[in-house]
Amino acid sequence: MIIAVLMLITACGETQKPGSTANSSAGSTTEQQAAPEGSADSDAEEAEENNEQNHASPQEETDPVQEQLDQLSLDEKIGQMILAGVQGTALDDQAKQMIADQKVGGIIFYGNNVTTLQGTADFVQSIKEANRVNPLPIFMSVDQEGGKVSRMPDEVESIPSNGKVGATKDAELAETMGRLLARQIQLAGFNVDFAPVLDVNSNPNNPVIGDRSFGSSAELVSRLGVAEMKGLRSEGMIPVVKHFPGHGDTSVDSHLDLPVVNKTEEQLAELEWIPFQAAVKEHVEAVMVAHILFPKLDSDHPASLSDVIIGEHLRGKFNYDGVVITDDLSMGAIAKNYKLNEAAIATVQAGSDILLVAHSYESAKTIFDTLKNAVKNGKITESRIDESVYRILALKQSYKLSDEQQPSDDLKRLNADIVQWRKQVHAE
Repeated sequence: MIIAVLMLITACGETQKPGSTANSSAGSTTEQQAAPEGSADSDAEEAEENNEQNHASPQEETDPVQEQLDQLSLDEKIGQMILAGVQGTALDDQAKQMIADQKVGGIIFYGNNVTTLQGTADFVQSIKEANRVNPLPIFMSVDQEGGKVSRMPDEVESIPSNGKVGATKDAELAETMGRLLARQIQLAGFNVDFAPVLDVNSNPNNPVIGDRSFGSSAELVSRLGVAEMKGLRSEGMIPVVKHFPGHGDTSVDSHLDLPVVNKTEEQLAELEWIPFQAAVKEHVEAVMVAHILFPKLDSDHPASLSDVIIGEHLRGKFNYDGVVITDDLSMGAIAKNYKLNEAAIATVQAGSDILLVAHSYESAKTIFDTLKNAVKNGKITESRIDESVYRILALKQSYKLSDEQQPSDDLKRLNADIVQWRKQVHAE
């Protein structure tokens, strides 16, 4: 009996201690098999590496756009939201002062700013050089649509209207058109084109669109408009589609007064909005919003100042998060009905990112001062300004814009390509 009890006590003393089960089971295989030579050292090294990885602090991903935004002053941020016109055909002292003081993020050229190709290129480059006092490259923009809306001098072969190209129903010709338009204005150093026009020409009495549109069919305008947009983009040109929510059924020229379109949301969705939705699906970089009153959507504000149209529909229902640009705020549609400072605040509150104002240095200063004061007195938060400037910086970074960029392409080769393309358009 005594011997049996002693044997039982000894056996219990050999049982595993609590907490050793995991170690025992993890090492059971190696206990049963002979360890290969050097495995102890390699196991120790692996354990040490794993331990270092577990304790290493996770690397935070950097956002280059946010980093750039964080370096900007309020003045510099507000300046990015202004796209202004210039006077004459050479850089004057007022333009230099506007660039230095209001720090405008972009410039637009009109026909009266264009001389010869070389003269225009020199003017563009002088603006880029003047902008080097600012931390960000400048948008150099122009309306180059083809047809009657052309800013190129006579030495550059002309491109026919969207209506001519639309008659061919050929998306490949429209895409080539986009590439040729981009190459034309790159000859002068521009980096933004206010094209393509995505208005559906549904009203034959329309005084402002006409053959600037590809046609009266939403499907045709969508297909050819998106093709032209892709052509512009493929040549490194920033396209801006226009004029949201649609200028095709107006009977008043918004350059002169405020057009009114009495269409419901359902009616717009069946026609005018289709090309813009197609462009948004193709990640269009920028959308220009028109000065048109749609009283059945917003009876108080034209589209360019409307939170309903920009905020609820374009930003919300269309899910568009690119850059929104107003049409020129000095046009009659706005100037005859609103004070410029009131329009500036309203359009930013509605969701616009860039305020286009041409023909007056004083107007650019008014917008700059208005937005700065609006932030200081709490009408607009600085975080709202940051939202817009983030989008603008993201676009400039994605296209690798630089004030060092020089005019490109060969005029003789480009003209030959335009002539060849025109033959195809007329043949069809």
